[in-house]
Amino acid sequence: MDVGVVEYYETKADGKRGKKQLEVDFVATKGSEKYYIQSAFALPTADKVNQEQRGLLRISDFFRKIVVVGDNIKVRRDENGIITIGLRNFLLDENSLKL
Repeated sequence: MDVGVVEYYETKADGKRGKKQLEVDFVATKGSEKYYIQSAFALPTADKVNQEQRGLLRISDFFRKIVVVGDNIKVRRDENGIITIGLRNFLLDENSLKL
């Protein structure tokens, strides 16, 4: 298990391009599969959701991207393919990485 750093370039207000880095909390590899996992206590606002998903959205491959939250929520997948799951389900469901 590793911590991931996603690098990208952004054009600043002055027109100059600069390199930025975003972090993904965990990168887990199992055989040829890779899982990007972001953890958050809660996602109470759209801004917090955006903050947690920002790094995942910058990853250009098609491996699973998962946000684990402390709340006991129903598993959901958004239009970007990012799965949001509660911590309890993530830990206790042996298939949580395959949802």
